[in-house]
Amino acid sequence: MDPSVMTAVVAAVALVCRAAVLEMRTPGAGRRVWAFAGDRRALGMGLAAACVLGAVGWATVGGAGVVVWAGLAGVLVASLTAERGRPPGE
Repeated sequence: MDPSVMTAVVAAVALVCRAAVLEMRTPGAGRRVWAFAGDRRALGMGLAAACVLGAVGWATVGGAGVVVWAGLAGVLVASLTAERGRPPGE
């Protein structure tokens, strides 16, 4: 396996573990972290970012590692552009 692919997988696992730890500390916090998965606007922005980064990276250097990193960047863009609701109890 390409080392760059393994690095992206480790980064993705770290994000999932972070959400799990947040959920254990404060019930509902992990679900709020992944709430962007239901936000159509955020998913569209993440998909657009992943496609652009993947296309530019593939044309520049090629390889599967670029596509994996573009996908991870798309997830992060979607997470950052999601509209956050108020936490329960506030």
